[in-house]
Amino acid sequence: MYRLLVVDDEKIERGGIRFLVRKMEFPLEVLEAANGRQALELLERERADILLTDIKMPFMDGMELIGQVHSRYPHMKILIFSGYSDFAYAQKAIKFEVKDYILKPVEPSEFRNTMGRILEDLKEDSLQRQMRDASQSFLTDHLLYALVSGGDARGILDRGLVEPGALKEFRRMLLIEFGEDFFGRRDEGLEKVVGDTLGDMLGGGPDDAGEAYHLLNLNPQQSILFLKRSLEGKAAEAGERLYERIRSHFGVSCYIAVSQPLEGPEQMSLRMEELERVMENRFFQTRSHVYLAGEGAPLCAGEMEDDILFKQMKQDIKMKDIPALRTHFGWVCDKYRDKSEYSQIYVKFIFSNLLKDFYGALPEKSKGALDREVDRLYRCQDFQAAGAVVRENIGLLEEAFRSNPQMPHREIETVKQYIYDHYREELGVEVLARQVYMAPSYLSAVFKKETGQNLSKFIKEYRMEKARDMLENTHVKIVQVSEAVGYPNVSYFCQSFREYFGVSPQKFRNQGEGTEGGDEKDTEMAE
Repeated sequence: MYRLLVVDDEKIERGGIRFLVRKMEFPLEVLEAANGRQALELLERERADILLTDIKMPFMDGMELIGQVHSRYPHMKILIFSGYSDFAYAQKAIKFEVKDYILKPVEPSEFRNTMGRILEDLKEDSLQRQMRDASQSFLTDHLLYALVSGGDARGILDRGLVEPGALKEFRRMLLIEFGEDFFGRRDEGLEKVVGDTLGDMLGGGPDDAGEAYHLLNLNPQQSILFLKRSLEGKAAEAGERLYERIRSHFGVSCYIAVSQPLEGPEQMSLRMEELERVMENRFFQTRSHVYLAGEGAPLCAGEMEDDILFKQMKQDIKMKDIPALRTHFGWVCDKYRDKSEYSQIYVKFIFSNLLKDFYGALPEKSKGALDREVDRLYRCQDFQAAGAVVRENIGLLEEAFRSNPQMPHREIETVKQYIYDHYREELGVEVLARQVYMAPSYLSAVFKKETGQNLSKFIKEYRMEKARDMLENTHVKIVQVSEAVGYPNVSYFCQSFREYFGVSPQKFRNQGEGTEGGDEKDTEMAE
């Protein structure tokens, strides 16, 4: 529904226009003002799409009003509504882009034709604006994806492909992660959930929050929420509120990592790495679903469950990850040091179990060597000496692993091969972790350490390259390409493809065929 503002000092004239609009069933809501001054006051409170104004009026005439409207509201369509004697004003109004001139008394057929043309112009403007907004949104997604993935921030910003300052307004990042392929399957309404949550926090509603954030999908399980406010002192609260809203609305759980303040686009890659590390360390924080970057992890060693921590160290040994093993043993010491409620026998017992795990990875060492180290451990007089025995044996592990540098990371190769063979299927980190009997968060950490690449990003890149190959070398429909590379939702596939390559699948195919084409709608691309 569009809005028409009729400005005339004669009430009967305004009523006549209102009658014609109603009789001709134009999709118009009619507003009225008796002079230019009153019209400007009304426009400060109400939106209007068309101005139909008389010329000669008290307080502020039509020409002055037209000038003010053209300056303040450049997208508004302007019509002059006056008699033959004022026709000369129409020529003067050309510089204000007046669309047409309706003579008094109004001829119904002329009014119908004129308003029909104006409404068609409005529809065309709206369509063009939607296309520009969509194009700008896709381009922003593409550039943000490149920035968080470690792309050249300076080069991206210097290309001038987005509005100045658009990427520089973001002040904080929230990484949202699900344990299933949520995005593209069940994420309908997520934008509303985010808008409602931020609207509450910002003291308004979802409409007020609409310009305060940008949601970027990374892969079927992860999305980043970019905030244009740092929410100092309320960042953790924002994460908690969003988690509760998502759980309530969708009936599924998720994890949210909140970044440190963002000072510019150049920091996006660094903040993303921090968020990924925080997400990996959630393995140790089973009581929480929201984590803050920059606060260290775990935040309190005493809150960790023993079985989780010791399982982690078994993984460290298996993966020959000595730095991680030292870190995690340090957390064990932090937990039990100066804690009188734990007897020294209990502490020595758990330390001796660690030694058994160490020597289990050193088959060349005799059982007698293990027995001697356990005996030495039990003879220690204080906590510091007991810890030193364990650290010395970590040193032995390191020497043994160094002399045999072949890393037993067959698990990573197994995961890669599984992705190559099953990229058409759901590939959540839980699914992959089950293939190598590892904890999901630990698999993510080891994969990143070994390959230098995030596991979810690796999956998306492989699928996108497969999609590109199909688009270049086959003529199958877009919807078939989508399904073939593991995206049952073709609209989600098109969105992901645009984010990755910067163009739609159909336009990519057209360019490859040497034809010209625009960014067709997803429904058209599915044909």
